[in-house]
Amino acid sequence: MVRFEDVWLKYRNTARAGAPAKDVLRAISFEIPDGGFRWLTGPSGAGKTSLLKLIYLAEHPASGLIEILGTRAANISRREAALLRRRIGVVYQDFRLLPQLSAYDNVALPMRLARRGEAQIAADVTEILRWVGLEDRLHARPDELSGGAQQRIAIARAVVGRPKLLVADEPTGNLDDEQAERLMLLITALNRLGTTVVVATHNMALVERYPAPKLRIEDGKLVQNG
Repeated sequence: MVRFEDVWLKYRNTARAGAPAKDVLRAISFEIPDGGFRWLTGPSGAGKTSLLKLIYLAEHPASGLIEILGTRAANISRREAALLRRRIGVVYQDFRLLPQLSAYDNVALPMRLARRGEAQIAADVTEILRWVGLEDRLHARPDELSGGAQQRIAIARAVVGRPKLLVADEPTGNLDDEQAERLMLLITALNRLGTTVVVATHNMALVERYPAPKLRIEDGKLVQNG
């Protein structure tokens, strides 16, 4: 499960020496059960990406309790955190593909880090790239792909290992309606198989087509939970 209890996050203004830290998230509390699905909504700058970073352990709270997949985030070593991250698939808003690697190798990377066999990697990576419509671009590097294609590669990389938790930051932002629909079918299929899913989006039409409880953030506060 994912559980936040009275979580605060502060960012320090590095441009001004001695400036007080700014509250980015304030008194956030919610719980997502194993296998749950939550939309994360709210205006730009409200704190959605910061909340996602806490979930996938890229940020640490100023105070409060965070539990991810049964593990209290504050109590784990660096090695334990790395192992926990292998169970989390992340779709970044800026893709974060490795420019020197092909589409195939970018998607294969998390499976190789988990020491999966190359035969299994080949089968799974080829299948997921077929699903996202990029089976003919296996050897293309990111700079040879459109923004929408890069987004699909980023999603394929996040889901190829069937993570226990999937965290996606605007995963359909660069996709047309048909591609967005196809990828939502993939995400919801994973959810039905037991993956816990958190998707941040501005696309309210997509939220309406795939009804699920919402976490809504406004000005760093959780104003809707359910």
